[in-house]
Amino acid sequence: MSWLLAFLGFAVLIILHEAGHFFAAKAVGMRVERFSLFFPPLLAKRKRGETEYAIGAIPLGGYVKITGMNPAEDIPPEHAHRAYYRQPVWKRIVVIGAGPAVNIVLAFVIMACVFMARGPVEPPLVVGTVAAGQPAAGKLEPGDKVLAVDDKRLTGPYQDQVRDVTNAVNSHANGGEVSFTIERDGRELTVTGNTFYDRELKRNRFGFGYDQEASRIDAGPVRASEEAVSEMWFVTSTTVSTIARIFDAQQREQIGSVVGGYETTRQTIEQQDLIVTLYVLALISLSLGVINLFPFLPLDGGHIFWALAEKVRGKAIPFSVMERAGFVGFALVLMLFVIGLSNDIDRIQNGGFGLR
Repeated sequence: MSWLLAFLGFAVLIILHEAGHFFAAKAVGMRVERFSLFFPPLLAKRKRGETEYAIGAIPLGGYVKITGMNPAEDIPPEHAHRAYYRQPVWKRIVVIGAGPAVNIVLAFVIMACVFMARGPVEPPLVVGTVAAGQPAAGKLEPGDKVLAVDDKRLTGPYQDQVRDVTNAVNSHANGGEVSFTIERDGRELTVTGNTFYDRELKRNRFGFGYDQEASRIDAGPVRASEEAVSEMWFVTSTTVSTIARIFDAQQREQIGSVVGGYETTRQTIEQQDLIVTLYVLALISLSLGVINLFPFLPLDGGHIFWALAEKVRGKAIPFSVMERAGFVGFALVLMLFVIGLSNDIDRIQNGGFGLR
């Protein structure tokens, strides 16, 4: 059942993306010939008015076919005035930008709801699990609040503090001694112990985890919206920087594909955690919107880029120029897809996506 629900989740994101293009095109007076969920060959189709609604056999996306998207196509004279390339630049940008905009707005709405249902976590870090037989056993206890590491006070947001503790512990190689300042039963005390090397995680550890629920706070609509914007900015900047450094081997390993997104969604559904599932779908919707805005064809951002170039130039860009640029863009998209798919296959073969 989880695979079906994950599939339906992806289908909804695609439908809403294409619906953005569809309704925007209708609103500015363009002629929409087809609205298709998934790619051909078509499994089913039905015509309503001037638009054909279809379902394709290849579940890798969807599309809205607007008359005149290709300047070279033959257009009946009675429809020529409604063709895409006959419209002002602003109308074209509105229509193309509507798809990614829907995904980004949807991601914001879902994330805000997620933060309202399960508020953000704030410092201090609270000890959760303490692994038996590890250095932390007998030193730390569940409920301890971690205030400092190696006499350095922890400051900043929750995730920054987690990172600082991880880095500090990892800096003590070969069983080096690390110290923690904690609060227990209202009293501050310092505990010390030696680190150990975790071969699976490939870093030095002390042997404890955090109880995020103990650090979680309630968030109203305003705070939840602020957290959603902050999270979206972090994800967007990370996505852009990772793709921008595609020739860096470590960064390249972080790239994923639709297969990884589907499998991650399926696993969260199996865990029967609705909040986490919604969060994952919000991330996928955001990624779909952001990546589609990259300025090269055949992505939406490529169409926006050339529309703006036409506005700056003051006249239409030759289709041959856009066609050549499209080949380059298609090659880049294909390269990203192949790299992401290879990474996802490797993750599946080596234990999945780390969901616990």
